[in-house]
Amino acid sequence: MRTQDTRTPEPADTRTGPPFMAGERESLEAWLEFYRETLPLKLGGLTAEQLCREAVPPSTMTLAGIVRHLTDVERYWFSNVVAGSDEQARYKSQDPDADFTEYSVETALADVAAYPEELVRVRAHAAGVGSLDAALPGLRRGQELNLRWVYTHMIEEYARHLGHADLLRECLDGHTGY
Repeated sequence: MRTQDTRTPEPADTRTGPPFMAGERESLEAWLEFYRETLPLKLGGLTAEQLCREAVPPSTMTLAGIVRHLTDVERYWFSNVVAGSDEQARYKSQDPDADFTEYSVETALADVAAYPEELVRVRAHAAGVGSLDAALPGLRRGQELNLRWVYTHMIEEYARHLGHADLLRECLDGHTGY
């Protein structure tokens, strides 16, 4: 029998597609939320061992690495750039790719649980920004940017990594789609 303690939750697919007729901010936020809600579906029902399995040799990419990476990407862009704080990455170490490489079976389920917790925090940061056009308090490589750029980048980031997750999940247990 499967228990919640040994597998990731299997959430119901309650996503709604982004609206066809919406303003720019509503569209950007809807696409980002759609992708944010897609990641847990791709991870649903997996064991820690499955999350850590390198399913497409010679690649070392894993679903655990992807969820860790997206958690840190959310923190960086929304806490540090959008809100202007100086928070360290959750998965920081000497390895610049620690989010992708320093996962473990012992922490994989906790890493998955950290993802929605981070989203609660970062959504509040974005909601506090009044305009897509205003310069954000944080800089990227010494340059100003606006919320429009961050949203667009995050949509691209999710689209790329959710494609990776599709392939990894299919290799693990044959599940496709979402």
